[in-house]
Amino acid sequence: MSINTNIRPRVIALANQKGGVGKTTTAINLSTALAAIGEEVLLVDLDPQGNASTGLGIDAADRPHSTYDLLTGAKTLETVAQTTAVPRLHLAPSTLDLLGLEMEIADTSDRTHRLKKAIAAHLGKKPDFSYILIDCPPSLNLITLNALAAADSVLVPLQTEFFALEGLGQLLQTVEQVKQTINNELDIQGIVLTMYDKRNNLSEQVRQDVRENLGDLLYETVIPRNVRVSEAPSFGKPVLLYDINCSGSQAYLKLASELIQREKSHFKKAASAAE
Repeated sequence: MSINTNIRPRVIALANQKGGVGKTTTAINLSTALAAIGEEVLLVDLDPQGNASTGLGIDAADRPHSTYDLLTGAKTLETVAQTTAVPRLHLAPSTLDLLGLEMEIADTSDRTHRLKKAIAAHLGKKPDFSYILIDCPPSLNLITLNALAAADSVLVPLQTEFFALEGLGQLLQTVEQVKQTINNELDIQGIVLTMYDKRNNLSEQVRQDVRENLGDLLYETVIPRNVRVSEAPSFGKPVLLYDINCSGSQAYLKLASELIQREKSHFKKAASAAE
């Protein structure tokens, strides 16, 4: 049973300006895990590479409409969204057409709010999702700004490596700038550590550093470095369909549960503030 019944879905952007941190892997598998525990989920692929789409088994030839069509206004979200092999999980796929989007809409007055408007138009007619997750490109461009303008919050996948905090600081600064200019309700939903290796002292040091600097923003759940997670995309499957029993699958299920608990806490605080 969705915790969001009868209210608008939570829109969460998965973002990190640094590539190779497990962002798309987390988008695919967190979306799958949320669907597996009963949520109605839409994953919006805004990366021109389309790895989230491929990782969910949607080949390029099977994407007649894409998020490019959505952001140009040529198609509605209802038309663009597809079912996937995962029950309750839908996908708005990406194509390489997104590479040219910025030039096409750069001079329009609503250039940063195209996605927000498309989502709002859909939910006005068909409020069928409890979570909308957005996989952002690994850069700060007009596409990413559309994601941040549409989102309620940002979930940050963070690789446990030496320069992790440096990149995180840049992202947090970007979120604050977006909050001040185009979306004053945006906040940080949480930070999740990826590619964690408990045998590596550096992984634990990064975890301690992030906890010390950002406290409860850091998720208790960590995503381990796991070969099954790495193999799954080549089969066009999320790891939960590829190997439900591996440590990576179990970590993403735990992450989904922790995210839902955070969302429940958010709603309770919002309700209390409104009284």
